[in-house]
Amino acid sequence: MINNSIYTLAIESSCDDTSAAVLLNDKVLSNVVARQTIHEEFGGVVPELASRAHQQNIVPVVDVALKKAGITKNDLSCIAFTQGPGLMGSLLVGGSFAKSMSQALDIPLLAVNHMKAHILAHFIDEEGFDKPTFPFLALTISGGHTQIVKVASFFDLEIIGETTDDAVGEAFDKSAKVLGLPYPGGPLIDKFAKEGNPKAYQFTKPKVDGLNFSFSGLKTQILYFIQRNVAENPNFIEEYKADICASIQHTIINILMDKLKMAVTQTGIKQIAIGGGVSANSGIRQTLKEGESKYGWKTYIPKFEYTTDNAAMIGIVGYYNYLENNYSDASTVSKARIKF
Repeated sequence: MINNSIYTLAIESSCDDTSAAVLLNDKVLSNVVARQTIHEEFGGVVPELASRAHQQNIVPVVDVALKKAGITKNDLSCIAFTQGPGLMGSLLVGGSFAKSMSQALDIPLLAVNHMKAHILAHFIDEEGFDKPTFPFLALTISGGHTQIVKVASFFDLEIIGETTDDAVGEAFDKSAKVLGLPYPGGPLIDKFAKEGNPKAYQFTKPKVDGLNFSFSGLKTQILYFIQRNVAENPNFIEEYKADICASIQHTIINILMDKLKMAVTQTGIKQIAIGGGVSANSGIRQTLKEGESKYGWKTYIPKFEYTTDNAAMIGIVGYYNYLENNYSDASTVSKARIKF
């Protein structure tokens, strides 16, 4: 660790949350998130509305982050921002702001891959949380991604398995929508699942070669299951909601665990770290922790606030890029899809 005090301002705007954080080296001084509620009435994120909200939120969010950190903009050493992947309009707001501010302050600009940040959030210096050692396997699960990544170093990350169609977060949210639950529905399935029988209903797990995933077939299977039972009993969902949610969640967790066990066998790596918004799911967290005694794993679960989209995780990647002089410049382009 270098002796210098590196203050990093980080900006995250990949989807519908505007976030800014300030880090002193690898320690978070502030992590401010402005959440957008307007999308709830549409049952999903509306890209145009999201980008407009980012424009309204970004200046006050950055201002609050600096004040909470107890510094001014002139104390900053560098600025990190999410380059992608994400919604193009949202990314452009955060990227444009970061570029302008770095030029105005004449400090380095650091472009960050959002999915790598979910993984490297484990390296934030947080009391009570251990950091994995290299190499380890990362299970990154979110609304748009499902990946198993082999992490050899901060800058050597290799995807060894990923979804061939839909992400696990979408499987949760679309299943919730079929059940008539409001957006975002994934956390509600998790909530009701705690009260239900996970083996009440059986869903077939998709057969996908290797370490890859597929969730589109499962979504369709759940849709037909609900339609068939509601036709026979209009009150089916309300009467058996907890059991339905528990069974859906149990199936999804088993799909994830099957592939993770296969990845451990193939690589010989027994350190498992999770990241991404869906890693907030209590059932997934519990099952991974149980794997420590069942399979001899060491499991790393990040602090809850670093699981969903947040700027602190962008800041830790920016910090390590800064140490390596991996700077970006004003010509850096935001990308909805970006090479991992």
